[in-house]
Amino acid sequence: MGKGSAYVGRLPRGCEQCEQGGKLVLLVTGKCARRCCYCPLSSEKKGRDVFFANERRVSTVKEVIEEASLIDALGTGVTGGDPLEKIARTVESIKALKAEFGSKHHIHLYTSTTDSRKIRAVANVGLDEIRFHPPVSFWKNLTKTDFAHAVKLSKALGMDVGLELPVLPGRRADLERAIRFADEFDLDFVNLNELEFSETNWRTLRRLGYDLKKEDDVSSGVEGSESLALSLLKMDVSVPLHYCSSSFKDGIQLRRRIMRRAKNVRKPHEILTDDGTLLKGVIETDDIAATGAWILEKFHVPGRLVWSDCQKNRLEIAPWILEKISKKIDLPSFIVEEYPTADRLEVERTPLKRH
Repeated sequence: MGKGSAYVGRLPRGCEQCEQGGKLVLLVTGKCARRCCYCPLSSEKKGRDVFFANERRVSTVKEVIEEASLIDALGTGVTGGDPLEKIARTVESIKALKAEFGSKHHIHLYTSTTDSRKIRAVANVGLDEIRFHPPVSFWKNLTKTDFAHAVKLSKALGMDVGLELPVLPGRRADLERAIRFADEFDLDFVNLNELEFSETNWRTLRRLGYDLKKEDDVSSGVEGSESLALSLLKMDVSVPLHYCSSSFKDGIQLRRRIMRRAKNVRKPHEILTDDGTLLKGVIETDDIAATGAWILEKFHVPGRLVWSDCQKNRLEIAPWILEKISKKIDLPSFIVEEYPTADRLEVERTPLKRH
């Protein structure tokens, strides 16, 4: 697979759709009963009871459906925090997604919860795949924990069942024991994730002696995590093993997902780049309506190529047109590159006219 990712055996169905960029990322809550030192969740979400569909903060399941439609979602990955901490919201979301998009809309869920009642609840509304994330201290002897019962119950309820494990350098023996547990209990897969630095965990990871990968100036991956993961793929076990790199998540999964969204949200005045971002011309003005009317009349610009952006309080115009007329406009003008996501994160801004 690209960006260093690899697998042996069968790739989990949820991962197949992630690779295509076809999974809605549904963060049901940032709340979680565990306090894993390596949790990479952002400060905006970590420990907070927030609800996100991709990069869009939502408050209703209707908004979740809207976001899924904007990326032509093939399925949904339900995550957190721990989504089973908010079981009612999770159940409602799964039911709504299945009702809207049908049984073929594949839904997988990450959890570190072993509560039988909650597991039955998500299975009963159609969850296809459950990924258990046991704490590191449990890895060495999972058979003597509640996870042994939880995986048996999940399999009996008809779901695909796997383990989701961060690859911590120095923990080879524990990781091998967890993988052998999955093999013994006939699980469907083990996903091994590259340990990565984030804004919320980097201090803790540094205190534990971890460092960034030296050979990669772009990745947030931890030195030694990838090499350990790839060596674990060579274990003599029957359970399928999948290693997912931090670069794969950003460079392939995210890129393909935003490309799907970009094709649905792009306006006539925007250019879709090969990276899935949108290029547009931007004019900063105190009077959007008057400036827009003046440009339409003065330069005979088609109306579909000018857009009043009230959210960001600016006038947008096709970039190829703004490049031609910017010298004749006494206003700050820029070519702006943005993600097509709900937060419209700005990637780059090139000035054409400084005020």
